[in-house]
Amino acid sequence: MAARSTGTGTISFGLVSIPVKMYTATSSHGVGFHMLHKKCGTRVKQQLYCPYDREVIERSDTMRGFEYAREQYVEVTDEDLDAVRAERTERIDIVEFVPAETVDLLYVDKTNYLGPDKGGGRAYKLLADAMARTKKMAVGRYGARGKDQLVLLRPYKGGLIMHQVYYADEVRPFEEVAPAAKVEFRPQEEDLADRLIGELSADAFHPENFHDQYQDRLTGLIEKKVAGQEISLPPAEPQAQIIDLFEALKQSLAGKKEEKPAPAAEEAPAEEEGPRPALKKAAPRRAPRERVRKAG
Repeated sequence: MAARSTGTGTISFGLVSIPVKMYTATSSHGVGFHMLHKKCGTRVKQQLYCPYDREVIERSDTMRGFEYAREQYVEVTDEDLDAVRAERTERIDIVEFVPAETVDLLYVDKTNYLGPDKGGGRAYKLLADAMARTKKMAVGRYGARGKDQLVLLRPYKGGLIMHQVYYADEVRPFEEVAPAAKVEFRPQEEDLADRLIGELSADAFHPENFHDQYQDRLTGLIEKKVAGQEISLPPAEPQAQIIDLFEALKQSLAGKKEEKPAPAAEEAPAEEEGPRPALKKAAPRRAPRERVRKAG
Protein backbone atom coordinates (compact mmCIF):
# COMPACT_ATOMS: atom_id res chain seq x y z
CA MET A 1 0.00 0.00 0.00
CA ALA A 2 1.43 3.35 -1.06
CA ALA A 3 2.18 5.83 1.70
CA ARG A 4 -0.15 8.79 2.02
CA SER A 5 1.37 12.26 1.97
CA THR A 6 0.84 14.35 5.09
CA GLY A 7 1.74 17.64 3.45
CA THR A 8 3.73 19.43 0.78
CA GLY A 9 6.63 21.82 0.82
CA THR A 10 9.43 23.33 -1.23
CA ILE A 11 13.15 22.88 -0.69
CA SER A 12 14.75 26.22 -1.47
CA PHE A 13 18.42 27.20 -1.70
CA GLY A 14 19.92 29.84 -3.93
CA LEU A 15 17.75 30.04 -7.03
CA VAL A 16 16.77 26.38 -6.80
CA SER A 17 13.28 25.33 -5.70
CA ILE A 18 12.33 21.66 -5.40
CA PRO A 19 8.69 20.76 -4.68
CA VAL A 20 8.41 17.85 -2.27
CA LYS A 21 5.81 15.80 -0.46
CA MET A 22 6.13 14.85 3.22
CA TYR A 23 5.41 11.46 4.70
CA THR A 24 5.35 10.26 8.29
CA ALA A 25 8.46 8.17 8.90
CA THR A 26 7.79 6.84 12.40
CA SER A 27 4.86 6.18 14.70
CA SER A 28 4.76 4.82 18.23
CA HIS A 29 2.54 1.88 19.11
CA GLY A 30 1.01 1.41 22.52
CA VAL A 31 -2.04 0.12 24.32
CA GLY A 32 -4.32 2.93 25.44
CA PHE A 33 -6.44 2.84 28.58
CA HIS A 34 -9.53 4.75 29.66
CA MET A 35 -10.42 5.85 33.18
CA LEU A 36 -13.53 4.03 34.43
CA HIS A 37 -15.73 4.47 37.46
CA LYS A 38 -15.00 1.59 39.86
CA LYS A 39 -18.62 1.43 40.97
CA CYS A 40 -20.25 0.86 37.58
CA GLY A 41 -17.44 0.54 35.03
CA THR A 42 -18.58 3.61 33.07
CA ARG A 43 -15.97 5.74 31.35
CA VAL A 44 -15.57 8.98 33.31
CA LYS A 45 -15.30 12.47 31.83
CA GLN A 46 -12.86 15.14 32.92
CA GLN A 47 -14.30 18.55 33.67
CA LEU A 48 -12.86 22.04 33.94
CA TYR A 49 -13.32 23.36 37.45
CA CYS A 50 -12.78 26.90 38.73
CA PRO A 51 -11.72 26.77 42.41
CA TYR A 52 -12.44 30.49 42.87
CA ASP A 53 -16.08 30.39 41.74
CA ARG A 54 -16.39 26.75 42.78
CA GLU A 55 -18.13 25.69 39.63
CA VAL A 56 -17.62 23.48 36.61
CA ILE A 57 -17.14 25.59 33.48
CA GLU A 58 -17.24 24.97 29.74
CA ARG A 59 -14.15 25.18 27.57
CA SER A 60 -15.71 28.16 25.78
CA ASP A 61 -15.50 30.06 29.08
CA THR A 62 -11.70 29.75 29.25
CA MET A 63 -8.94 31.94 27.88
CA ARG A 64 -5.21 31.50 27.38
CA GLY A 65 -2.90 32.90 30.06
CA PHE A 66 0.82 32.94 30.86
CA GLU A 67 1.98 32.80 34.49
CA TYR A 68 4.69 35.47 34.77
CA ALA A 69 4.75 35.34 38.60
CA ARG A 70 3.21 33.06 41.18
CA GLU A 71 -0.57 33.14 40.67
CA GLN A 72 -0.14 36.16 38.38
CA TYR A 73 -1.26 35.73 34.76
CA VAL A 74 -1.36 37.80 31.60
CA GLU A 75 -3.89 36.98 28.91
CA VAL A 76 -2.57 35.97 25.49
CA THR A 77 -5.18 36.12 22.74
CA ASP A 78 -5.28 34.51 19.31
CA GLU A 79 -4.56 37.93 17.82
CA ASP A 80 -1.41 38.17 19.96
CA LEU A 81 -0.19 34.84 18.65
CA ASP A 82 -0.97 35.80 15.07
CA ALA A 83 1.22 38.88 15.48
CA VAL A 84 4.33 36.82 16.29
CA ARG A 85 3.75 33.72 14.17
CA ALA A 86 6.22 33.08 11.37
CA GLU A 87 5.02 33.32 7.81
CA ARG A 88 3.39 30.05 6.81
CA THR A 89 5.29 29.32 3.63
CA GLU A 90 5.67 25.51 3.86
CA ARG A 91 9.14 26.27 2.50
CA ILE A 92 12.31 24.50 3.63
CA ASP A 93 15.04 27.11 3.30
CA ILE A 94 18.51 25.53 3.29
CA VAL A 95 20.93 27.77 5.17
CA GLU A 96 24.12 25.72 4.91
CA PHE A 97 25.58 22.27 4.25
CA VAL A 98 27.67 20.59 6.96
CA PRO A 99 29.71 17.36 7.17
CA ALA A 100 27.40 14.52 8.22
CA GLU A 101 29.83 13.31 10.89
CA THR A 102 29.57 16.64 12.75
CA VAL A 103 25.84 16.23 13.46
CA ASP A 104 25.00 15.02 16.97
CA LEU A 105 21.95 12.72 16.93
CA LEU A 106 21.01 14.08 20.36
CA TYR A 107 19.40 17.05 18.62
CA VAL A 108 17.04 14.96 16.46
CA ASP A 109 13.39 15.22 17.51
CA LYS A 110 11.14 13.92 14.72
CA THR A 111 11.67 12.49 11.25
CA ASN A 112 9.73 12.80 8.00
CA TYR A 113 10.39 11.26 4.62
CA LEU A 114 10.61 13.70 1.73
CA GLY A 115 9.54 12.56 -1.72
CA PRO A 116 9.54 14.50 -4.99
CA ASP A 117 6.36 16.31 -5.97
CA LYS A 118 5.21 16.96 -9.53
CA GLY A 119 7.95 18.49 -11.63
CA GLY A 120 10.61 18.12 -8.95
CA GLY A 121 11.89 14.59 -9.56
CA ARG A 122 15.07 15.46 -11.42
CA ALA A 123 16.19 18.26 -9.10
CA TYR A 124 15.26 16.15 -6.05
CA LYS A 125 17.42 13.25 -7.22
CA LEU A 126 20.31 15.51 -8.16
CA LEU A 127 20.35 17.09 -4.69
CA ALA A 128 20.05 13.73 -2.88
CA ASP A 129 22.88 12.17 -4.89
CA ALA A 130 25.13 15.21 -4.46
CA MET A 131 24.63 15.22 -0.69
CA ALA A 132 25.35 11.49 -0.49
CA ARG A 133 28.45 11.85 -2.67
CA THR A 134 29.85 14.73 -0.61
CA LYS A 135 28.68 13.20 2.71
CA LYS A 136 26.89 16.39 3.69
CA MET A 137 23.68 17.26 5.53
CA ALA A 138 21.69 20.40 4.94
CA VAL A 139 20.75 22.74 7.79
CA GLY A 140 17.56 24.64 7.15
CA ARG A 141 14.48 26.37 8.49
CA TYR A 142 10.98 25.08 7.94
CA GLY A 143 8.10 27.53 8.29
CA ALA A 144 5.07 25.40 9.12
CA ARG A 145 2.00 26.05 11.27
CA GLY A 146 3.34 29.45 12.21
CA LYS A 147 6.53 28.13 13.79
CA ASP A 148 10.14 28.53 12.75
CA GLN A 149 11.42 24.94 12.92
CA LEU A 150 15.12 24.06 12.67
CA VAL A 151 15.59 21.03 10.40
CA LEU A 152 18.27 18.78 8.94
CA LEU A 153 17.99 17.22 5.48
CA ARG A 154 19.84 13.95 5.04
CA PRO A 155 20.34 11.69 2.01
CA TYR A 156 18.70 8.33 2.60
CA LYS A 157 18.41 5.32 0.29
CA GLY A 158 18.64 7.43 -2.84
CA GLY A 159 16.22 10.05 -1.52
CA LEU A 160 15.92 12.59 1.29
CA ILE A 161 14.60 12.64 4.83
CA MET A 162 14.00 15.63 7.07
CA HIS A 163 14.82 15.65 10.77
CA GLN A 164 13.16 18.27 12.94
CA VAL A 165 15.78 19.11 15.56
CA TYR A 166 15.97 20.91 18.88
CA TYR A 167 17.58 24.32 19.21
CA ALA A 168 20.77 24.44 21.26
CA ASP A 169 19.07 26.03 24.28
CA GLU A 170 16.57 23.15 24.36
CA VAL A 171 19.28 20.53 24.97
CA ARG A 172 20.74 20.14 28.45
CA PRO A 173 24.54 19.96 28.68
CA PHE A 174 25.71 16.42 29.39
CA GLU A 175 28.15 17.79 31.95
CA GLU A 176 25.20 18.51 34.26
CA VAL A 177 24.45 14.81 34.41
CA ALA A 178 27.86 13.16 34.25
CA PRO A 179 30.83 15.45 34.88
CA ALA A 180 33.92 14.36 32.99
CA ALA A 181 36.42 12.51 35.19
CA LYS A 182 39.99 11.49 34.48
CA VAL A 183 40.38 7.78 35.09
CA GLU A 184 43.46 5.70 34.38
CA PHE A 185 42.91 2.14 33.16
CA ARG A 186 45.38 -0.71 32.96
CA PRO A 187 45.88 -2.38 29.58
CA GLN A 188 44.22 -5.54 30.94
CA GLU A 189 41.08 -3.61 31.84
CA GLU A 190 40.91 -1.99 28.42
CA ASP A 191 41.43 -5.41 26.85
CA LEU A 192 38.45 -6.77 28.79
CA ALA A 193 36.19 -3.98 27.61
CA ASP A 194 37.31 -4.51 24.00
CA ARG A 195 36.73 -8.26 24.25
CA LEU A 196 33.27 -7.84 25.75
CA ILE A 197 32.29 -5.47 22.95
CA GLY A 198 33.77 -7.84 20.38
CA GLU A 199 31.77 -10.80 21.66
CA LEU A 200 28.51 -8.83 21.50
CA SER A 201 29.21 -7.12 18.17
CA ALA A 202 27.07 -7.56 15.04
CA ASP A 203 27.76 -6.68 11.43
CA ALA A 204 25.20 -3.85 11.49
CA PHE A 205 22.16 -2.52 13.32
CA HIS A 206 19.11 -4.65 12.40
CA PRO A 207 16.06 -3.12 14.12
CA GLU A 208 13.83 -5.85 12.68
CA ASN A 209 15.50 -8.27 15.09
CA PHE A 210 13.94 -6.50 18.07
CA HIS A 211 10.37 -6.03 19.21
CA ASP A 212 8.56 -4.68 22.25
CA GLN A 213 8.26 -7.69 24.53
CA TYR A 214 6.32 -5.75 27.15
CA GLN A 215 3.78 -4.78 24.49
CA ASP A 216 3.40 -8.44 23.53
CA ARG A 217 2.84 -9.50 27.15
CA LEU A 218 0.37 -6.68 27.75
CA THR A 219 -1.60 -7.50 24.62
CA GLY A 220 -1.68 -11.17 25.59
CA LEU A 221 -2.89 -10.30 29.08
CA ILE A 222 -5.73 -8.16 27.70
CA GLU A 223 -6.77 -10.91 25.28
CA LYS A 224 -6.94 -13.40 28.15
CA LYS A 225 -9.00 -11.04 30.30
CA VAL A 226 -11.41 -10.40 27.43
CA ALA A 227 -11.77 -14.16 26.99
CA GLY A 228 -12.44 -14.56 30.72
CA GLN A 229 -9.31 -16.59 31.37
CA GLU A 230 -7.52 -16.59 34.70
CA ILE A 231 -4.39 -14.48 34.94
CA SER A 232 -1.41 -15.89 36.81
CA LEU A 233 1.72 -13.98 37.67
CA PRO A 234 5.01 -15.42 36.37
CA PRO A 235 7.53 -16.51 39.03
CA ALA A 236 9.97 -13.81 40.05
CA GLU A 237 13.39 -14.18 38.51
CA PRO A 238 16.22 -14.68 41.03
CA GLN A 239 18.54 -11.73 41.42
CA ALA A 240 21.88 -12.36 39.79
CA GLN A 241 25.05 -11.84 41.82
CA ILE A 242 27.17 -8.96 40.60
CA ILE A 243 30.84 -9.79 40.04
CA ASP A 244 33.71 -7.48 39.19
CA LEU A 245 34.61 -8.54 35.66
CA PHE A 246 37.60 -6.22 35.51
CA GLU A 247 39.09 -7.74 38.65
CA ALA A 248 38.34 -11.27 37.42
CA LEU A 249 40.19 -10.60 34.15
CA LYS A 250 43.19 -9.03 35.89
CA GLN A 251 43.52 -12.04 38.15
CA SER A 252 43.30 -14.47 35.25
CA LEU A 253 45.85 -12.55 33.18
CA ALA A 254 48.20 -12.36 36.16
CA GLY A 255 48.06 -16.13 36.53
CA LYS A 256 46.42 -15.96 39.91
CA LYS A 257 43.96 -18.56 41.04
CA GLU A 258 40.57 -17.02 40.62
CA GLU A 259 37.74 -17.76 42.99
CA LYS A 260 34.85 -19.60 41.47
CA PRO A 261 32.05 -17.16 40.56
CA ALA A 262 28.54 -17.57 41.85
CA PRO A 263 26.57 -20.18 39.87
CA ALA A 264 24.02 -19.15 37.27
CA ALA A 265 20.34 -19.09 38.16
CA GLU A 266 19.71 -22.61 36.80
CA GLU A 267 22.61 -24.21 38.72
CA ALA A 268 22.51 -25.22 42.36
CA PRO A 269 25.03 -23.35 44.58
CA ALA A 270 28.04 -25.38 45.63
CA GLU A 271 28.26 -25.99 49.37
CA GLU A 272 32.05 -25.60 49.53
CA GLU A 273 31.92 -21.99 48.36
CA GLY A 274 31.27 -20.70 51.87
CA PRO A 275 28.64 -18.22 53.01
CA ARG A 276 27.29 -15.94 50.34
CA PRO A 277 27.15 -12.20 50.95
CA ALA A 278 23.81 -10.93 52.12
CA LEU A 279 21.73 -9.31 49.40
CA LYS A 280 19.64 -6.29 50.15
CA LYS A 281 16.02 -7.01 49.45
CA ALA A 282 14.27 -4.56 47.19
CA ALA A 283 11.23 -2.93 48.68
CA PRO A 284 7.99 -4.33 47.25
CA ARG A 285 6.79 -2.22 44.36
CA ARG A 286 3.38 -0.70 44.62
CA ALA A 287 1.14 -0.81 41.62
CA PRO A 288 0.99 2.64 39.99
CA ARG A 289 -2.28 4.45 40.58
CA GLU A 290 -3.98 6.33 37.83
CA ARG A 291 -4.81 9.90 38.80
CA VAL A 292 -8.25 11.16 37.97
CA ARG A 293 -9.03 14.82 38.22
CA LYS A 294 -12.04 15.25 40.47
CA ALA A 295 -14.44 18.10 40.37
CA GLY A 296 -15.33 19.82 43.60
